[in-house]
Amino acid sequence: MLTAKLDDWRVAQVAKTVWMGHGALEYIEAVGDDVPEGKLTSFPMSVKLEKGEVVVFSWIRYTSREERDRILALVMADPRSQDHMSPESIPFDGKRMIFGGFIILVS
Repeated sequence: MLTAKLDDWRVAQVAKTVWMGHGALEYIEAVGDDVPEGKLTSFPMSVKLEKGEVVVFSWIRYTSREERDRILALVMADPRSQDHMSPESIPFDGKRMIFGGFIILVS
């Protein structure tokens, strides 16, 4: 994401409202503060970070995989999400986004 577009990141507040409203336990979006480029791999390398950009890392916590799937379906169908999902309205290049589900090992 372009550093200059961080002011446009209010879309994250809408996303948080939608996800939490449908049952997510936690919604976090964080801007890279100390994210160095690695020798073999790193956050900057994985997203092909360009000059003037910053890495944004986010996660959403659910009670279970089943809840995640249920909530995600609701979020995708929610009109508030539809208003912010077009490539023209998101302040980042969605093709460079990395996502997945994880099971907590230690908490």
